[in-house]
Amino acid sequence: MGNRKGSIDALLRRCDVDIAKIEREYADSLHSQEIRSDLQMDIKSFCENLRSVLDYLTHDIRERHCPGADPHTRFYFPIIENRSGFEGQVSNWYPDLDAKVPALWSYLESIQPYHKEFAWLGTFNSITNDNKHKDLVAQTRIETEQVRVSMPSRSVTWTPQKAKFGSGVSIGNVPVDPRTQMPVPHPSQKVERIIWVDFRFQGENVSALGLLKEVLAGVRKITMEIQEWL
Repeated sequence: MGNRKGSIDALLRRCDVDIAKIEREYADSLHSQEIRSDLQMDIKSFCENLRSVLDYLTHDIRERHCPGADPHTRFYFPIIENRSGFEGQVSNWYPDLDAKVPALWSYLESIQPYHKEFAWLGTFNSITNDNKHKDLVAQTRIETEQVRVSMPSRSVTWTPQKAKFGSGVSIGNVPVDPRTQMPVPHPSQKVERIIWVDFRFQGENVSALGLLKEVLAGVRKITMEIQEWL
């Protein structure tokens, strides 16, 4: 237990440093409108370290409270999507835990993602699942007017800070007004402005940075509370 506690503490300290670095890279990527590979790699490492914290807790629980557990059974920190699944899986991974340490069993049940306040744990489990690939994608907000002109057969996109149109310029046979730098209103075109406002993980409609911060705080709290039984 002592060695794992030291490893857990070291991993959490590392995550504190890494989240600050990720936040800087996140802001830089939003500014440049490019999801940089360094950011992706640092997020992957950050999530793996937090997953390792939960794995260490899992081994400590089994060794302390389930000495008769089959050493050949693969087991994980329980993150289960429904109550019946939790009961069956935990009985397999932590045999007799409900009878020997009912308070710990109840605690593990209380932090499952089917409880609304722990939905973040289910999302974290999804983005760290070995069988899934969760890249970052840009989250955009569309405002009326500017930047992208959509026509029936094609679209044209430009950055206003980099493109300046003079007189005589047309887009899709619609003249651009040099004063506004926009095509004059025409029923054949849809004009929009797209702004990168955040990143999310593919298939997960939550802020990636917000989720990472929530997971770090949540895993730290879970660690402190479970260690009371170890």
